[in-house]
Amino acid sequence: MRRALFLLLLIFSTSFFAQKKKKDTLPIPKWKINGKFGFIFNQSTFSNWSSGGDNTIAGDINVNYDFNYKKGNVNWDTRILTAYGSSHLNDKGYRKTNDRFELNSLLGIKSGKNWFLSQFVNFKTQYSRGYNYKVEPAEPVSDLFSPAYLSLGPGMLWKKSDNSNINIAPATARLTMVSDFFSGKYGVDEGDNSAFSLGFNLSGYFKFSIMENIEMENIVALYSDYLDQPENLDVENQTNIRFKVNNNIKMHMTFHTIVDDNASSKVQFRQLFGVGINYKFHQKVTY
Repeated sequence: MRRALFLLLLIFSTSFFAQKKKKDTLPIPKWKINGKFGFIFNQSTFSNWSSGGDNTIAGDINVNYDFNYKKGNVNWDTRILTAYGSSHLNDKGYRKTNDRFELNSLLGIKSGKNWFLSQFVNFKTQYSRGYNYKVEPAEPVSDLFSPAYLSLGPGMLWKKSDNSNINIAPATARLTMVSDFFSGKYGVDEGDNSAFSLGFNLSGYFKFSIMENIEMENIVALYSDYLDQPENLDVENQTNIRFKVNNNIKMHMTFHTIVDDNASSKVQFRQLFGVGINYKFHQKVTY
């Protein structure tokens, strides 16, 4: 009798925990959509300061969207990055400090543990006209779709997680576009509005925690044009360090470096530090 009761109890317990485990197992989401808004502010004010100084006020707005799809062996990540910044410097008025629109879309078909056959598309430009204020009068150097870059190509993707991936595309086609006003610049021949190139592209994304409430994000892209001076690498690297104050307030440090002989013979560098307000305005998960 005791053996029968023990056997019934064992069967009941096994059935109960099996049902509980099945109930607790959530389905894997197919779509994850996230929209984020950020505003970074910094200010410098001087009054009767013996060493001198210019009063400045600056703001930087970022709106980013992430669309992530996973089903079976298919992985599709799309990210839209937008930013616009301006500063006011005493009598010099307002000047643009940041201007960016970039779309990245990366499709992968799983071929190994962390490897995917991939196809990527990248488009980037800016919203408004930019100037070189080191000459008098100020010289226009960019505008909406001038330049604009469209790159695409097949390759191999190594993706360990959503925060760690490298895409290698050895046959990347790139189209550089400018308006009539900027014809002859950014690698486009005088009288033309576009230039085609074929080359090797490597892009990577890494995000990790340095310590509690401090995270680092690194975005890197390399490109070598097979058709024109392949030894000259185009390099773009952006490092973001965020110090979390609470869920909506963070301190931001950004270091952005660009090496591109077609845009400038010098290394381009941008640094930003300020206090930011962050807000997730769109979050959606579908199964």
